[in-house]
Amino acid sequence: MCAAASPPTGTAPLDTRRAGVLLHPTSLPSPYGVGDLGPAAYRFVDFLAAAGCTVWQVLPLVPTHPGDGSPYNATSAMAGNPELVSLDELVAQGLLTDDELVAVAADGLSRAEARTKAVERVLARTDADPDARRELQTWCAEQAWLEDYATFVVLRRSLGNTGWSTWPKELRDREPEALAQALAPLQDELTAVQVEQWLFATQWDAVHRYAHDHGVLLFGDLPIFVSYDSADVWSSPDLFLLDEEGRPTSVTGVPPDYFSAEGQRWNNPHYDWKAMARDGFAWWRGRVARQRELFDLVRIDHFRGFESSWHVPADAPTAIDGEWVKTPGAEVLAALVETSGAGTLVAEDLGLITAEVDDLRLRFGLPGMKVLHFAFDGEADNAYLPENHEPLSVVYTGTHDNDTTVGWWSQLDDDTREQVAEHLAVPDELMPWALVRLAMASSAQLAVVPAQDLLALGSESRMNTPGTAEGNWLWQTGTSDFDDDLAARVRTLVERYDRLPPAATGPTAP
Repeated sequence: MCAAASPPTGTAPLDTRRAGVLLHPTSLPSPYGVGDLGPAAYRFVDFLAAAGCTVWQVLPLVPTHPGDGSPYNATSAMAGNPELVSLDELVAQGLLTDDELVAVAADGLSRAEARTKAVERVLARTDADPDARRELQTWCAEQAWLEDYATFVVLRRSLGNTGWSTWPKELRDREPEALAQALAPLQDELTAVQVEQWLFATQWDAVHRYAHDHGVLLFGDLPIFVSYDSADVWSSPDLFLLDEEGRPTSVTGVPPDYFSAEGQRWNNPHYDWKAMARDGFAWWRGRVARQRELFDLVRIDHFRGFESSWHVPADAPTAIDGEWVKTPGAEVLAALVETSGAGTLVAEDLGLITAEVDDLRLRFGLPGMKVLHFAFDGEADNAYLPENHEPLSVVYTGTHDNDTTVGWWSQLDDDTREQVAEHLAVPDELMPWALVRLAMASSAQLAVVPAQDLLALGSESRMNTPGTAEGNWLWQTGTSDFDDDLAARVRTLVERYDRLPPAATGPTAP
């Protein structure tokens, strides 16, 4: 279950020109709150196939912190987000009733309460059916991360959802006797967390297979750093730069950049690379192997951190006072590429990129990213200008951290607009379609367009504004946004710019 699947073409994902769409599952429409892995996910795959887009890119599928919602601030780098479990699919599996589904839609039953009922029915089935019990037990045993994650979750809940660094010292430091005593009355809760993860895995696996059946690859995202308040750091503190009390000695971030004059302070703990190297970077190997179970292609977020990372003193108020510290990137990437497989990783090489970062990426043959929103600063050598693209790259109009193209265009001055117009194949074509066409025409092997740009939405539909804590990760599509007319319009561009792989041109194509 959930083993890494081969791409539909039987080749490396980017051996052929492709087009894709960036849309996180939480942005899908749902009558129950955030989007999930239910009917809307399958309809979106149908839209992609009709549009000739053979890549669906998502953000990390990890469980987020309550009240935060950021997939880049997760309680686990390995687990799936339970909020993505589809209640409609649970009904189809006989784990929820129609009446219970109606109750959720009417706010008479929370999604968490509905999942709890489904978990109870899974356990009832496994009690009655030895084969079902073996299937669940086998899956749980194969997930090396699952026990630590479940333990972290139930302890955190039992202690008022507080961060692990504030727990009683014996639990903070994972003393075996104290853990056994604390977990003794929580065995049912531990099992429930494991079953909930199994439900996520089975549903994602079904979406994955459906996508492959329709010629669509799944493109995931691996943040280079993990959240301090996470099962990952709590269960392996020796792999991070922490003091004797478990507090970070320095935290992650970036210096002043396009998004913030004070830089960005991310507050993740830094890795103890010497400790990680002792077992051949087994932690990293396990992490990328997990991503390859879920995805055909994986983006490494903040790739430049594998060459040097920005270390901010833990007590510094902003990220300005940090320094670059070298990372053993070649050794780590050798382990990642060996585990993931050639042609399956993409480097998010945005920000302050040096020659050393480029050399590291090229040494391992990883495609980089070209974001058109960053291209028009008047410099002829700007790497994001279309004429400076190369096939070993992925081109975007913008990313989840950018404004939408309509919003971006509305804020440009006249001189910058003239620079953009000079690069357009159809100078009078309106935004965002003019920039979508420019991305499709790029020499980059993969062109990805955020769903908001296909829908011509403005700044109100922006997914994230870096450096801000409010109003992010909330955008959702409408139930009829991805219609046949839009699919036909996108497919025209995909075909015009030779981004329709042969397997996608068969008799089922419109």
